[in-house]
Amino acid sequence: MNKNLAKIFYEIADMLAADKVEFKPFAWRKAAQSLGDLEQDVASIYARGGLKAVEEIPGIGNSIGKKIEEYILKGRIGYYQELKRRLPMDWEDLVSVQGIGPKKTKFLFQKLGIKSIADLEAAARGGRIAGLPGFGKKSEQNIIEGVEFRKKSRGRFLLGEILPQARMFGVRLADLRIFEKIDIAGSLRRGKETIGDIDFLAVAPKTADVFEIARAMDFFASMPEVEKIWGKGDTKLSVRAEGGFNMDLRILPSESYGAGLQYFTGSKEHNIALRRRAQEMGLKLSEYGLFSGDELIAGANEKELYEKLGLRFIEPELRENLGEIEAAAKDKLPVLVAAGDLKGDLHCHSNWAGGDNSIAAIAAAARAMDYEYVGIADHTKFLKIENGLDEAALVRRNREIDKLNKLAQKQAGEFVILKGCEANIMSDGSIDISDMALSELDFAIAGVHSNFKMGKSQMTRRIVRAMENPHIDIISHPTGRLLKKRPGYEIDFEAICEAACATGTILEINAHPDRLDLNDWHIRRALSCGVKMIINTDAHNINHLRFVQFGIAQARRGWAEAKDIVNAYPWQKLRSFLKRNQKRVN
Repeated sequence: MNKNLAKIFYEIADMLAADKVEFKPFAWRKAAQSLGDLEQDVASIYARGGLKAVEEIPGIGNSIGKKIEEYILKGRIGYYQELKRRLPMDWEDLVSVQGIGPKKTKFLFQKLGIKSIADLEAAARGGRIAGLPGFGKKSEQNIIEGVEFRKKSRGRFLLGEILPQARMFGVRLADLRIFEKIDIAGSLRRGKETIGDIDFLAVAPKTADVFEIARAMDFFASMPEVEKIWGKGDTKLSVRAEGGFNMDLRILPSESYGAGLQYFTGSKEHNIALRRRAQEMGLKLSEYGLFSGDELIAGANEKELYEKLGLRFIEPELRENLGEIEAAAKDKLPVLVAAGDLKGDLHCHSNWAGGDNSIAAIAAAARAMDYEYVGIADHTKFLKIENGLDEAALVRRNREIDKLNKLAQKQAGEFVILKGCEANIMSDGSIDISDMALSELDFAIAGVHSNFKMGKSQMTRRIVRAMENPHIDIISHPTGRLLKKRPGYEIDFEAICEAACATGTILEINAHPDRLDLNDWHIRRALSCGVKMIINTDAHNINHLRFVQFGIAQARRGWAEAKDIVNAYPWQKLRSFLKRNQKRVN
């Protein structure tokens, strides 16, 4: 329910913004974000405490709380239905096209009757947009490119959207106490940044009868999130879930479970290469097992299967046929960075500038994750929409951190809150905050937050110049992409890596599921150049700290080890990778 309500609230915010209603769009977006970050189902909260409990959710006041109550009780929101009648467009799709915000969406509806992405594409390709006020040939071409990008993303879901739901469904199946094993397979197990569907594999004990298995199938098919049953057999069930993604449940015999898990995890390219290796050894590999003639020689578990093929076990994230089989044959696979390796997070936004929570709350949440440190990287003054801090505000915020650290030393031992910022890289590569202010921090991050359409050489030079600043330690979300929303800006990544090595700048693996930037290819390339990286969550809410799991998956897909990730080190060791401390040592 949280996801559906958040979607509705974002649409309401867009429709109000299109009508130029002041302040209200921000309130609805804040409420939508709060629901999206909420770990508990809002319907459960309402059932326990009514409207009053709902109003205690951050960002939810009495007016929006009543809309949530209406949706819970009636399954609809009258106010939303009225707005939709006045502005009957596919808001979610249209405003997701880069360069088309709510106001332009309404304008194009009024002038050209555009209600959908198909209408938008037809109008742009037909040259009917360029002549309108506020548009031109360049913006029309940008719309065409934005629509193409959006079309390529259709049918794909963010890892951060799908994984929590898959785990929830898996727990429900486990609670039936029918299956011996239940695993997630497919691209989700490989940690891909976008997912097509969810594959579940299960083993029923030999003592289970057909009625127990049928009961499990019926339970899965009748879950409230299931919208359609595509097919149902004795050992396989295929359904479509609320949100538009498909789920398959397969029940396998225990003697073939490992082979089935390997096969259905993929990738297709990895499986083809693995079958070819088996053939070269005079064996046959399928989802049923590894066979020598008619004899099953491996199949119950994956590790044994890989061993019989003369390979070290290959972690799921590496199974893309990008050299992992050759490395496994030579026992040269990396020891991948894992959950629990990280000692802290250096990219957290507080309520001083753009975040939802106080510094004290962020520190408490970080301590609860067994971190040794947390970095407060508030936005700086260029980002006015995030209330970016100027030099004087940074000083005041730093004083608060100093006070909290003194208190933490008495209460929590070695834990430390680090003073940082996420500064803005201006179009010419300069930084929007003074070097003096940067020098007073424990660390400084810088990122591009505007003017994304620069040419490749110009954008590369812009970032390189920022890296040359002796006070900038980390470049955040280095390619600027937003998954399913916009491609990254054009950069020469080889030149970026060279500059990172030359200047000692750390590149960020941004764990936010909308970004996952750097991608796996960039990570491997950075590793080959000797570039150090950091996994940060870019948290604007304490619940975002859990996004670290997605950053770790991305790093693993890029073959990164703990030694390559600077926040896998204790703070005193991490400090040695920062420019400001390298200068002092030298």
